[in-house]
Amino acid sequence: MLYDIKLVIDYTFQAPAAGARQILHAMPMTISGRQRLVAGSIDVDPEPAMRKDRDDFFGNRLTELAFNEPHSKIEIALKARVEVTGSGVPESISGDLQTLFEALAAETDLGPRSPLHFLSASPYTRPDEAIALWTGGQTRAGRPCSDTVSDLGLALHSEMRFDAEATTVDTPAAEAFAARHGVCQDFTHIMIIALRSLGIPAGYVSGYLRTLPPPGKERLEGADAMHAWVSAWCGPGVGWVEYDPTNAVFAGTDHIVVAYGRDYSDVAPVRGAMRTAGGQTSNQSVDVAPFSEQVSE
Repeated sequence: MLYDIKLVIDYTFQAPAAGARQILHAMPMTISGRQRLVAGSIDVDPEPAMRKDRDDFFGNRLTELAFNEPHSKIEIALKARVEVTGSGVPESISGDLQTLFEALAAETDLGPRSPLHFLSASPYTRPDEAIALWTGGQTRAGRPCSDTVSDLGLALHSEMRFDAEATTVDTPAAEAFAARHGVCQDFTHIMIIALRSLGIPAGYVSGYLRTLPPPGKERLEGADAMHAWVSAWCGPGVGWVEYDPTNAVFAGTDHIVVAYGRDYSDVAPVRGAMRTAGGQTSNQSVDVAPFSEQVSE
């Protein structure tokens, strides 16, 4: 499946920013057997004084920007075409947790996708007693690891309510879990904490999701949004699987990967620092459309 993706993020400042440095994680990755970036571009207005495109430690594509002149607004516009040929669905039956623990004990790789990086606490995924207790009540001994992943994701989906107004980017996962509502970032962070409490390596996937309109309705331009889901390691025979707890499904061909990390802090679409006074407003518009829809218009 070929997808055309458009992303526009703009920031407007109450007072001009004297300078800024930003890191962008927005360009989809090329992943062998999963997806291929056919073409892509990122345009920035105003033009930055410095721009560098490179890969980070986890192999994600990132863009570094530096602004030295005063500016009251920044607009970031991405266009990309991506071919998706695979998914995050388990391709074979995984072993149980005891088998997983034995594999982890023998693991020596410290490369970017080593499961050892995804076992410990990270800034947005601190251990939480309430989440751990809940997790223990949702799991059964002897279940294959990938089944445990889907069991937890389905249970979380059934108890949590999606509410775009309930949380902010800085809301702790424990708070969102206690209230049982949040957005995809909250669902994902809670599930990561739950999986790690069992000893299952788990990380954060940032990406794009093709959303389908209600029957009889046209797909709205810009109605899609950047999305987040979970990556979990289920042993050397199965490797990494990906589960979307917001929608209670394994990540399929509608899920387009931008970046992998331990949590949101590793893969935020835009993060950085600036010299300014006063507040700011921001808007984001994302459109994900199959290529066939584009050429038929």
